[in-house]
Amino acid sequence: MRTPSLWEDMVAQRPEHSVWYATRMRTMAAEGADLAGEARFVDAMVPRGARILDAGCGPGRVAAALTAVGHTAVGVDVDPVLIEAAREDHPDGTWVVGDLAELDLAAHEITDPFDVIVCAGNVMTFLGHGTHTSALERMRAHLAPEGRIAVGFGTSRGYEPEAFFADVEAAGLRTDVRFSTWDLRPYADGSDFLVAILSAA
Repeated sequence: MRTPSLWEDMVAQRPEHSVWYATRMRTMAAEGADLAGEARFVDAMVPRGARILDAGCGPGRVAAALTAVGHTAVGVDVDPVLIEAAREDHPDGTWVVGDLAELDLAAHEITDPFDVIVCAGNVMTFLGHGTHTSALERMRAHLAPEGRIAVGFGTSRGYEPEAFFADVEAAGLRTDVRFSTWDLRPYADGSDFLVAILSAA
């Protein structure tokens, strides 16, 4: 039996939350907020025309920004309301409803591996209890040779960095570098945010 994500549990209790979140992102974009920091980070990791998976894409801001600068990006999210918002706002994109812990894009006829997988927006902290290793394993399975995973989340949201690094190792991945922000500030014990670049061990 599939373990629901914490995001799904939250939406089950507050069904309006998904619409609120999509509306919030649209409002911030309309007001000129900088929503492309993660996309700039990922863009610097690969040559133009790379294949990139936005894992936990929400309404599609990161994948859309990467597509706009010449990459082929695919977005996947467990929330169908957010995927529908991505399809409405970015109709040229490829958007898939799916649980990262059971990710199988071949079932959606997406078979080419990815040069980078980006998992931003605290997605890791919203995964179901006990599914973090599975999600990392499924991301690893979708990587191209020499591919990398960029993960970012707040360290005070119930998923400790030590647990994350243990799950990384259990998933057959290694941590290549750590930052405390998407603009490359150094990571230290006690940092309130973690950005980690992972690759196959």
